Amino acid sequence: MDEILKRRSIRRFSDRSVGQDLIKKILAAGMAAPSAGNEQPWQFIVVSDAQARKKLSECSPYARAAADAPTVIVVCGDLSLERHPGFWVQDCSAAVENMLLEIASLGLGSVWLGVYPEQDRVAHVRNYFSLPANIVPLAILPVGFPAQELAPANRYNEARVHFEIW
Repeated sequence: MDEILKRRSIRRFSDRSVGQDLIKKILAAGMAAPSAGNEQPWQFIVVSDAQARKKLSECSPYARAAADAPTVIVVCGDLSLERHPGFWVQDCSAAVENMLLEIASLGLGSVWLGVYPEQDRVAHVRNYFSLPANIVPLAILPVGFPAQELAPANRYNEARVHFEIW
């Protein structure tokens, strides 16, 4: 539970680069996520080029952190891997959350920048990377060493819990 509460949305990063060994651990965490029928319909684009990160940051008014992080991971759904159509969103979202938790456990920071289902954002990322039609960008994860410190947050809300009936 400590690791879950420690995960916070980090939008400011130091200039320190993130080693490939850490990126591999983050990707492995994403690929360990559950998926419908074990279809694992994910693909990942790892971006460290400053110009590419800047371009990604322009996909939405909330994505500036992509330009500031030393590394960005774009999480995509691969529709050609689906055996259970439509579940790719849940599957890739589980991968994103696993990655965010691993990022926090490694002492790094990130924030989930939503792409799908906003079609203008999807088109922006798709066009920049010349993605094939079966690849749908779901999220952008800027990854880096935090330049801000946020305290763990317990957001448990008893009013949102219902037992047996609504």
